[in-house]
Amino acid sequence: MDSSKLAIQGGTPVRPNLLPYGRQWVDEEDIRVVTEVLQSDWLTTGPKVAEFERAVADFVGAREAVAVSNGTAALHAAIYALGIGPGDEVIVPPMTFAASANAVIYQGGTPVFADVEADTLLLDPAQVEAKITPRTRAIVAVDYAGQPCDYDALSIIAAKHDLAILADSCHALGARYRGAAVGTLADLSAFSFHPVKHITTGEGGMITTNDPVLAQKMRLFRNHGITSDHREREQKGSWFYEMVDLGYNYRLTDLQCALGINQLRDLPAWLERRQAIARRYDAAFGEMAAIRPLGARIDVSHAYHLYVVRLELSRLSATRADCFAALRAEGIGVNVHYVPVHLHPFYREHFGTGPGLCPVAEAAYEEILSLPIFPRMSDADVEDVITAMRKVLGAFALSVA
Repeated sequence: MDSSKLAIQGGTPVRPNLLPYGRQWVDEEDIRVVTEVLQSDWLTTGPKVAEFERAVADFVGAREAVAVSNGTAALHAAIYALGIGPGDEVIVPPMTFAASANAVIYQGGTPVFADVEADTLLLDPAQVEAKITPRTRAIVAVDYAGQPCDYDALSIIAAKHDLAILADSCHALGARYRGAAVGTLADLSAFSFHPVKHITTGEGGMITTNDPVLAQKMRLFRNHGITSDHREREQKGSWFYEMVDLGYNYRLTDLQCALGINQLRDLPAWLERRQAIARRYDAAFGEMAAIRPLGARIDVSHAYHLYVVRLELSRLSATRADCFAALRAEGIGVNVHYVPVHLHPFYREHFGTGPGLCPVAEAAYEEILSLPIFPRMSDADVEDVITAMRKVLGAFALSVA
């Protein structure tokens, strides 16, 4: 068989089965601790919630942590706690999942898109400054792919204009910025525990902060705006509660928290594995003319939720869509993160956004691919990705006259 012929053209694929871009790691101990909670009296609003909150707060070095049902709920609760409402503007980057901006709309605010840096695809502080108006109340700093934003520059801007900073750190649990842990760099920091993230609770989220007033607001918000939960009333021997504001059912169960506590213990080793895979990719792709990994700053510890590359399409006879399809046919589960939020039909229709608003993000979108990276990948898996990239890019390479 001709191993150089692309699988999409009838050749033999590099892998017989698809390697996903991300995957959870759940072991027997994870199953045991969840089963233990199933056999207990408290499946939700029980002791594991506070235990998980304390574990995450201690891990990042924050005073408070508030557990919620998913990463979107974390962003929504944070926007609520900051008091964002109708007439308020919040600056958001376009290179992110839609929830980063949607959470602003949930509270009646208006997301204002500021472009990203070309090398890192992180929020560009200069673009943030240019988008500030008298109605601006906050900045959402997305730690894209697991690399922290330039928090020193953003903090100077925020202080100058009296703005809050919400770190969307759903990609970046365990990352560090100039020695400081993500989770302590902003007024509020939101995390996600979706299965492809650094640790999982199935679905789940957390907000960390050093402000106990904001933490209490979010605890009310996750429980319908009610002043106590079932366990608190049980401990007091009371039935009475009051709803003091409009909240949501954004609670995280004890089952999920038990899983999260156990997963958190493995996180340091899993981060090391992600970083080791990224180093292997960096070394291999540095030799390929048609591919360029995103820039990584020397003063950060990158958590590598994603490993994103840009294709040098001027060197290829193919589009990004062609490369995507060819790599999937080779058994490599590449993905694209993300369609810029301002290009989604909802935003075009309701907020008048569209092409040209954030040209750096728009240009990057046409070129980016996310490659598989997760701790359970073997060295052979990593080599399969590299082999497939060489095979596909070699097949599509333009000949040099």
